[in-house]
Amino acid sequence: MQTETQNQTEVVPTSAPMTGSNRNKVQALATRYGIVIAFFLLCVVLSFLNKYFLTTGNVVNILQQTSINGILALGMTLVILTGGIDLSVGSVMAISSMVAATFVSGDHPRSLWLVVPLGLSVGAFLGFINGLTVAYLKVPSFVATLGMLSVARGITYAYTDGQPVPNLSDTFLSLGEGTVLGVPLPIVVLAVLFGFLWWVLTHTTYGRSIYAVGGNVRSARAAGISTKRITASVYIFSGALAAMGGLVLAARTSAALPQAGVGYELDAIAAVVIGGTSLTGGVGSAAGTLLGALIIGTINNGLDILGVSSAYQQIVKGAIIIVAVLLDYSRHSNE
Repeated sequence: MQTETQNQTEVVPTSAPMTGSNRNKVQALATRYGIVIAFFLLCVVLSFLNKYFLTTGNVVNILQQTSINGILALGMTLVILTGGIDLSVGSVMAISSMVAATFVSGDHPRSLWLVVPLGLSVGAFLGFINGLTVAYLKVPSFVATLGMLSVARGITYAYTDGQPVPNLSDTFLSLGEGTVLGVPLPIVVLAVLFGFLWWVLTHTTYGRSIYAVGGNVRSARAAGISTKRITASVYIFSGALAAMGGLVLAARTSAALPQAGVGYELDAIAAVVIGGTSLTGGVGSAAGTLLGALIIGTINNGLDILGVSSAYQQIVKGAIIIVAVLLDYSRHSNE
């Protein structure tokens, strides 16, 4: 009797910790690699639904379609990491591309080495205004960038009286149609920007400061970080990257359109949130954002080749955003 009792008491404590340990390992793996697994499963499902999905031509098409949203989303990542939001990126990309396009349209286009910095400067300047308003005037980022969304869009329509700017130079169009070693240039631009921002966030003091500001602004200030400068700077980056996205978009469509970029801010935010960046700031990565953008692009492409209407595509993307936000809040509530 005593031997049986001892054996029973020995079994209980050894099995319970193993179960808890395994559960924790599964949760850790799901948290770390969940988005990769989700992307893989999405590709598998779509490849079964359509035999053309995984063809080389379609994969390249997905990457090209993802490039513009990916560029915007990388800039948005920096803003959201500080606990802010930038709703103006769609309008900023429109006015930046419009200004640049007027210098490469017609019979005497200016050099690409002049036009690209000009477009980026327009976006960076508008981002600077956003950053100044948020960091130094203490206006909530949602309000400040919502106002810039309207202002920049109005300037875009006023700049050319609401008319598109066509007849862009072949040199400028190469931004959207050119290749580097056979790889479309928009994909190359996204890859270069991703590599740069990944390095900034993971290997520089500036990147660590961004995480610190988003994690706890008071602690960051106590540690000697200039929180206002860091906050203002991420909006400048966001504006410049929005401008870059606008230049690539204009080059791909062969014209700068005043209505360009409408709704693009939502796709950029979706990519960032799906990629695991917390809306409360301090948590996230450039790699996660890139995967989030690829998921958005893959869903758009997959639904297109399956013949799903754009209305239902918006519903699907909206549902994905809601689920991603719920997972984010659930993760933080369990910490």
